[in-house]
Amino acid sequence: MREEKYDISGMHCAACSASVERVTRKLPGVERSEVNLTTGIMTIAYDESQCTQEQIVAKVEKAGFGAALHLEHPAPAAAQDAEDAEAAALKRRKVELIAAAVFSAVLLYVSMGQMLPFGLPALPLPDLFSMHTHPMNFAVLQLILAVPVLYCGRNFFHGGFKSLFHGNPNMDSLVAIGSGCSFAYSLVMTFLISDDPSYVHNLYYESSAVVLTLVSLGKFLESRNMQKTKGAITALMQLSPDTAVLADTGREIPTSQLKVGDVVLVKPGARVPADGTVTQGESSVNEAMLTGESLPVEKAVGSEVIGGSVNENGVLYVQVTRTGDDSTLSRIIRFVEDAQGRKAPISKTADKVAGVFVPVVMGIALAAAIAWAIAGQPFSFVLRVFTSVLVIACPCALGLATPTAIMVGTGLGARHGILIRSGEILEITHSVDTVVLDKTGTVTEGTPAVTEVLPYQCTADDLLSAAAAVEAVSAHPLANAITAYAQVHGFGGTARPERFENLSGRGLRAELDGETVLAGNRRLLEEQGVDVTPLASDAERLAAQGQTPMYFAKSGALLGLISVADPVKETSAAAIRKMKEQGIRTVLLTGDNRAAAEHIGSLVGVDEVIAEVLPEEKAGVVERLQSQGRRVMMVGDGINDAPALTAATVGCAIGSGSDIAIESADIVLMRSDLQDVPRAIRLSRLTLRDIKQNLFWAFCYNTIGIPIAAGLLYAFGGPLLSPMFAGAAMSLSSVCVVGNALRLGRAKL
Repeated sequence: MREEKYDISGMHCAACSASVERVTRKLPGVERSEVNLTTGIMTIAYDESQCTQEQIVAKVEKAGFGAALHLEHPAPAAAQDAEDAEAAALKRRKVELIAAAVFSAVLLYVSMGQMLPFGLPALPLPDLFSMHTHPMNFAVLQLILAVPVLYCGRNFFHGGFKSLFHGNPNMDSLVAIGSGCSFAYSLVMTFLISDDPSYVHNLYYESSAVVLTLVSLGKFLESRNMQKTKGAITALMQLSPDTAVLADTGREIPTSQLKVGDVVLVKPGARVPADGTVTQGESSVNEAMLTGESLPVEKAVGSEVIGGSVNENGVLYVQVTRTGDDSTLSRIIRFVEDAQGRKAPISKTADKVAGVFVPVVMGIALAAAIAWAIAGQPFSFVLRVFTSVLVIACPCALGLATPTAIMVGTGLGARHGILIRSGEILEITHSVDTVVLDKTGTVTEGTPAVTEVLPYQCTADDLLSAAAAVEAVSAHPLANAITAYAQVHGFGGTARPERFENLSGRGLRAELDGETVLAGNRRLLEEQGVDVTPLASDAERLAAQGQTPMYFAKSGALLGLISVADPVKETSAAAIRKMKEQGIRTVLLTGDNRAAAEHIGSLVGVDEVIAEVLPEEKAGVVERLQSQGRRVMMVGDGINDAPALTAATVGCAIGSGSDIAIESADIVLMRSDLQDVPRAIRLSRLTLRDIKQNLFWAFCYNTIGIPIAAGLLYAFGGPLLSPMFAGAAMSLSSVCVVGNALRLGRAKL
């Protein structure tokens, strides 16, 4: 199977995207075909042995649309050209819209100014164009004013009739037929006026023109707002600087030419051109657009920096570690693009409705027209009903309801450092009722740190000084934790042991200033005849909490105890508390011993602790919970979490975790902050609420609007809907749906 993306042109509404899906799914070997109306991208999975790219393109073109293979990362020049072309097209539409509005306003003045309701006096008009004294001039003036409006709205006729002739009628087809019928009927009446001046009362030029203007206004506002929904990807793409400065030569080269191993110079205020490691310099780096973390992060030699982040003050020399598609920024963009291109399950229902909606509406319009004709109404009345039904029943709102909310939701998540792989994941995350948390690196920091310093018959300074000296020669993680702690407290000194010996499984022995120093576990000190009884109870207490107590002795005398542990993240307890407020059950899942796991679980307040689980058994625990009817989110960061992340309803990876864990996950938390888990769930709930609101109003609007346009109120003595008001209502519905989606972008997570 092969999965590809195609840019589809010529789509105007959900009926269009449904038509493309329908025709491509009929191709042999096609397993899945989804078209996103807002991005204009079709994602298709097919068997290469049964189907080809040429067949796919030909099938789409036969349906009346254009198709071209989508470029994931177009050349900057090509991307800029496409952006310029889109801006130029929007500007041209704006000019045409203004022209159409001016001509329509004058046309309304001419046609309706003589027939104001509620006894209002007629608006002044030269006698030369009076409908009473010069009816032919009156009609021809309206014709002259209507033609420019129809020209400005020519795309409706071109696209609408083209789709109709290909058997895939869409929204443009409804507008083109309705407006075209009104204009054609009025044109015929104009020719008949010379024989019978009374036909001047059967002109509907203003309906044909104003409908096009109002629909064009709606489409223009919709397009402009849709550009805002795509803002997340645009902003991310603009983060990467165009050029980079090579440190060895000072030469400026395009960022695209950087290679792994290159060392680049990043000046204050400049963006880091690529992922890398700081080799020289210190500075604060702002990573807000990538991780959502508002505070700058301090960077020094050995620190990792992300391409696209901003160097705020000092000069940094960075050795490039990842470029191109492997970079963090590229992966984020790919995540957001995939999420916005994939359909949520709820949108598939709306698309199915939209796929049959236009033909059904055309049937309703025809049936209503025939019914009123049989009831004895004049042709002008029948035409008015027919046009109103066609114009008011626009499936745009229906088709935009879900994808706009998905685009805004994923963009909002990206701004907060929450990357969501697909629209489907964004939708189903709201249903999560159980969150399973890996311990190390997820609930805890993932790196050992000193938690307690307990000196015995000496000062804490004496203990730290000796510990720092002997542990500096060891590469063990526990030794690194003690050394780092000692340096922070001013005991990083230059003292080094004359001799040292690693004692496997016990610790180390060193000669320092002519004295023997021991550093290790209880077994080591007891073997060397050191009495550890004074601190034994403290060691047992710390061990029961999952900490690792290390004894230190000098010349046979006990110096004290330093305990090292993987500390709980500052935000873990608050995050779990928020999850509980959301009605979610929390489970701590770890391979550590039960005592240590229970202690961590009590500190952060989880509902259940599952300990002493082998890495390969984690997925089984997730599946067991799911078999109990639970919707499980697994949160982890390590390679050993990947199977469980895949098995869970929603897999959530900590951004600082392994590449395998991130690739296996549905959601990636760039800030490595557990509080982003409840934020992701809230984001899903807000997005789903927005989608439901949009769909409700889209369905409600059509359910109420179509019967009114068909003359239901008129049948019971009420008013008859004008095609102009139908066009205004239709445009308003689409604009409201997109506006409601944009409102989601301002939500607080």
